[in-house]
Amino acid sequence: MAEVPLFRAVEGKDVTIEWKPFELRPWPAQTLSPFSDYIQKAWNGSILPLADQLQVTMHLNETDPQPHTHLAHEGLLAAKEHGLDNEYAHRIFEAFYVEGKDIGHVDVLTEEAVRIGLPADEFRQALEHRRFQEARQAALEEAAAHGIRAVPAFQIGDRWFTGLQPEHVLEEAVEEAAADAE
Repeated sequence: MAEVPLFRAVEGKDVTIEWKPFELRPWPAQTLSPFSDYIQKAWNGSILPLADQLQVTMHLNETDPQPHTHLAHEGLLAAKEHGLDNEYAHRIFEAFYVEGKDIGHVDVLTEEAVRIGLPADEFRQALEHRRFQEARQAALEEAAAHGIRAVPAFQIGDRWFTGLQPEHVLEEAVEEAAADAE
């Protein structure tokens, strides 16, 4: 859902979007069941109405419990090496929230990576050998240092935003950051 206002806010501007790993419940913390009261209330009370408002197709993924996302995030860092991090992030969101796939498995992530043009063997080996584990951990530590505890989170220039932001807020922040950079 955050892609909609973000992409509209940066449309036609010379802006680079950099996706970074963030885990709500990093290993070994237990993930939640999609059938728990907490997830059901959040989904039906907030997420689904916002998705409808933004005209974004989303379905509650029924993988129970919800998968840990450390491998998906390490895959993001592998995709970034090929300049495909935006495509990878979108593909993994689609796989999870539209297609209901369990993104906690190397096989699923590799299949999705290949769909966007990443080399299967190289990608799989990066995940299996945990090549990006330290970089993922560094990104989590950076987020913690900035007080990030929720998604989505945005850094635009020197400003940080947490939670879904209206397009005009992001656009103003982008314009301010551009002016500061001049």
